[in-house]
Amino acid sequence: MTETPTAARIKVFWQPGCSSCLRTKEFLTEQGIEYESLDVHNDPAARAQLIELGARSVPVVSIGKRYTFCQSIHDVIKFLDLKTRVMEPLPPVQLMSKLDLLMNANARYVRQFTPEQLKTPFRNRNRTPAGLAFHIFRVAEMGMEAAQGIALRFESFDELPPADWSGEDIARWGEDVHARFLAWWDTQKDLGTDFTVQTYYGVRPFHEVLERTAWHAAQHTRQVMLILESNGIKPDEPVTAADLEGLPIPHEVWDR
Repeated sequence: MTETPTAARIKVFWQPGCSSCLRTKEFLTEQGIEYESLDVHNDPAARAQLIELGARSVPVVSIGKRYTFCQSIHDVIKFLDLKTRVMEPLPPVQLMSKLDLLMNANARYVRQFTPEQLKTPFRNRNRTPAGLAFHIFRVAEMGMEAAQGIALRFESFDELPPADWSGEDIARWGEDVHARFLAWWDTQKDLGTDFTVQTYYGVRPFHEVLERTAWHAAQHTRQVMLILESNGIKPDEPVTAADLEGLPIPHEVWDR
């Protein structure tokens, strides 16, 4: 295990259930890099350190007072001056196909929760299945909005559905997002993805953002399935490893 309770030179600020956080930690472990693990969700002192750095979101990798956001693993590689490569992103058409599959799946799964289960936080993160399912559709919507010139803001990832929404309400809203997403792609696919978009971690190629949108949604869909299974419910038509092949998702589903 590469995590150490002592003051390591490299620090990773993260929170449970965060897809990019888990991917960052697994990547560093695979590279044989030691780091100090700081859970900003459950440790106020870790949160204070993150704020002192000047960052407001996770994951963040820091060395002393320098840090980088880790939404793109390429930024981690550059920040740590690593001589390694990661897989090339799938073509846009394949990424879109996976997002189509994931949104269909998420609409099925959120309908399977009982009202009580839907509002119960999971494990060590104050996030409910309702919030997680909503988040998956919102991730896809924000990817589309980025292509339309709406800057990607980290605050948007914390948005929640209305408190009185049922699983059916979330599913129907998500199906509307899905329909708008597919309609947008119908007009976009001939134009291509060779352009940049504004994000809270810098100006990025849209192809890179589209890949992150797809694997981000995939990882959280895996988490929704895990929560269903933890409640003794078999996911309706489970998403498989074959369905997600080619996406840089973490090995684990949930970071304990």
